[in-house]
Amino acid sequence: MSANMEDRDGFIWFDGELLPWREVKAHVLTHALHYGSAVFEGERIYDGRVFRLAAHSARLRNSARLLDYELPWSRSEIDEATRAVVKANGLTAGYVRPIAWRGSEVLGVSAIGTTVHLAIAPWAQEGRLSVQAKPGGINVTMAKYRRPGPDSAPGGAKAAGLYVICGIEKDRALGAGFDDALMLDWEGRLAESTGANIFLAMGGRLVTPKVENFLDGITRRAVMGLADRRGWAVEERAVMPEELDEATEVFLCGTAAELVPVGAIDDRRYQVGPMTRALMEDFQTLVRRPDSEGFGESAHFATMD
Repeated sequence: MSANMEDRDGFIWFDGELLPWREVKAHVLTHALHYGSAVFEGERIYDGRVFRLAAHSARLRNSARLLDYELPWSRSEIDEATRAVVKANGLTAGYVRPIAWRGSEVLGVSAIGTTVHLAIAPWAQEGRLSVQAKPGGINVTMAKYRRPGPDSAPGGAKAAGLYVICGIEKDRALGAGFDDALMLDWEGRLAESTGANIFLAMGGRLVTPKVENFLDGITRRAVMGLADRRGWAVEERAVMPEELDEATEVFLCGTAAELVPVGAIDDRRYQVGPMTRALMEDFQTLVRRPDSEGFGESAHFATMD
């Protein structure tokens, strides 16, 4: 398969139709290309099923609402379209990228008068993205940019424009020999990495930053549910960067990453400990359950639809 995402075999669901991959195009004057107003999701296919599909579809619709537009497809219609395009591509494992955007009828800061489009593209992606070649965990550095405050941007939306600083920080980290960057929020508290949430093991419990204007990850919610089943307390609260000194284990989690142990954050060193290992195993069992497409521990996303 070509590494070029434009030049591939297969099918993409586009505005209600299954079209050959290479035929799906957007115009260069599409509003979202110029003003960052696209919203998207990242989903994983396990054993032919999309993990937490309902939660992802509901969050996609909510992201559009936070940017002041509505998707003309219901959550259940997006679910069915996703299943159809995964089946059309013959995938039992892989990644899915649904993306919605406003079109090219108007080009200006205002998008009033544009049509709304939706595409769903799945592709094969075997195994984890968690850098299996690093059994001691990935190396992370602290980012320079911070996540914006609620008076600056709708951080609860998975919107293309909000990922500009994430891309800059990810590239900076890779260029400096790290695997990722850890971002603070507008008040200097721990927030997330460039594309995943963070958990700290501290004193036999898990601590994770309370979601305040950054993405409440669907995998994050799943991890909290798994910890609860093991009887482990999970604290959602403000976490200051100096508390990284107190943690015995640190891991990131997200749809693409799954659960990724962190071996170092700049000069701090961590072990891939028993809590991280247990949750990594539990997660691999969870994603392969026959009922894994539903809301599950992410039931609160149902209220978004």
